[in-house]
Amino acid sequence: MNEGTGPLDRATAATYASWFKALADATRIQIVTLLARRQTPMSVKEIVAAVDVGQSTVSAHLKVLAEVGFVLVERRGTSSLYEINKACIGAFPTAADVVMGHPVSPPGCAC
Repeated sequence: MNEGTGPLDRATAATYASWFKALADATRIQIVTLLARRQTPMSVKEIVAAVDVGQSTVSAHLKVLAEVGFVLVERRGTSSLYEINKACIGAFPTAADVVMGHPVSPPGCAC
């Protein structure tokens, strides 16, 4: 970034764009909120029951959220547990401030 007067560097802008794109869906917002509030790993089945969306849809949304680092995946045999990535989610509000031109330092990407 150029002393707060220029655009973000391309790599940072691309990272932030992927974060915003990942949250551009109501179901993904529900999943992130659920995992952040639960603060314990959850199975796809538990997430499906909580958000009332089909298993394949939830799995597809979890894949998107994992790709940008918002959720962490722990494989256990044939199943997986998902939990919020606290480091990545903690950087998101600062990223929003940076994009909107508020005077904060860009977050280090923990994703």
